[in-house]
Amino acid sequence: MQLFTEQGFDATPVAAVAAAAGVSHMTFFRHFPTKESVVVVDVFDPAIAAAVAAQPRSSTPLARAVRGLAAAMDSPEALAEFASVEFRQRVALAASTTSLRAALWASGRETEDAVAHALIDGAASVEDARAAAGALLGAATAVLLSWASGPSDADPSALLKTGLLGLIGDPS
Repeated sequence: MQLFTEQGFDATPVAAVAAAAGVSHMTFFRHFPTKESVVVVDVFDPAIAAAVAAQPRSSTPLARAVRGLAAAMDSPEALAEFASVEFRQRVALAASTTSLRAALWASGRETEDAVAHALIDGAASVEDARAAAGALLGAATAVLLSWASGPSDADPSALLKTGLLGLIGDPS
């Protein structure tokens, strides 16, 4: 992250990243399929999908998606990620770098798919599930990019919850 922050993401070659990590160019690509995947990391899809699936089926698909993501964000792993300096650096880089924004949206699509499948398995129609998952990920991405682009010292987890719960009219 330090090289990307100092030199800019696009100006930093993979060879420099590999050298700084003390590995070969080939070893780098064994662990990361692309340079973008070093910055755009999302390991929470299974936890998010499980939390969405655990929401009451009597709720609307959007409410299930929002409350599921809010619940997943309360895990110790997610809270530690949100509190890390590296998290803000990664999101800030994505906000300011076109190729990383594209990778972020692609990664978000995988999360969207996981959420939609959890909703469909919970008896939502394909259309309702896709709309709810798309709204959830679009809103979450917008909140995070806005947070990382500014001087805010606010807690990104709290901002996300407030923004997402607002989608369903829940002031909690």
